[in-house]
This record gives sequence, C-alpha cells and structure tokens, in this order.
Amino acid sequence: MTVQITGSSRSPACQPAVGCDWVGTTRRTTSPGKRRAADMDFSGTWKVYSEENLEGFLKVVGAPEMVIKMRKEVKPVLVIEQKGQDFTYTMKTPICTKVHSFSLGKESEMTAADGRKFKCIVREENGKLVAETEKFTSVREIQGDDMVETITAGPLTFISRSKRV
Repeated sequence: MTVQITGSSRSPACQPAVGCDWVGTTRRTTSPGKRRAADMDFSGTWKVYSEENLEGFLKVVGAPEMVIKMRKEVKPVLVIEQKGQDFTYTMKTPICTKVHSFSLGKESEMTAADGRKFKCIVREENGKLVAETEKFTSVREIQGDDMVETITAGPLTFISRSKRV
C-alpha cells in the first residue's frame, strides 16, 4: 500500500477520520436479483454532506481529542479511482490530503486516526463493500444518488453520506 500525505505529517488533523479508508468493486457474479458491486459505480469525486455520530466513533476508535475537534469542522471530498481490482482512495480536506492504494480481496495496511498502522481486507458482499478490523466493521454502498458508509464500532454506529460532484 502507498500512503501519500500532503501537508504536515505531524499535524494530527492530517490523520484520517476513519480508520479504514477503502472502496472498490468486483466482477464476481451473484444470484439473479441481487446487486453486484460491479453494478455500482463508486468511481468519481464525492463530497461528504452528512455525518452521524462522528465524534462518538472517533472516541471509540481512540482518536486524539485534537483530531476529533478538527475533524468535526471538516466535510471531506473523496476521490475514488479504480483500475481493475486496484484502487486509489484520496481523502481531501483543507488541512491535508491522504492517499491510500489497495487491491480488493488482498490485505492492505491502513493508518488509524492516531497514526497506528493496521491490516484490512475489503470484500464485496451483495453489492456492498465490507471491511472488518478488530475495532470496527465498515459497509459502503450506493443508495440512489448517495454513497453511504456505515461503520459499527462496539455499540456505536457512524454513518457518512456523500454526493457525487
């Protein structure tokens, strides 16, 4: 995995808000009537417009208070590019830009909000993209014109909604 940080890498605000930034599609077939990830177009530029329980989620996964405070003020822009099974996911904020590269179905190293590294595998499941870690489970899907990411960490659920720009 390649991680590129623009801005000060010492700035806590440059740490990702979500521990496992990912997205992808597959060409795996499913039963008739079920949506496949290949049928969903995640590629493009997305603007986050709504986040529910962001602060609680960041606390549960151990983000520093300074990151929580700064991240609450920012609605990121996400740029997703796919080349076959390989993906580049860029999270842009006024403070910094973070880039994660990974392949669907293969273990990738990600960076948590506090800078710690961890392993993550993204898989397709019924047209949704699922990633599980020790601390949370993330599900990303297209709902109408929105891209919705639902992350469950213990008893807390964080929901991020984005629109294509």
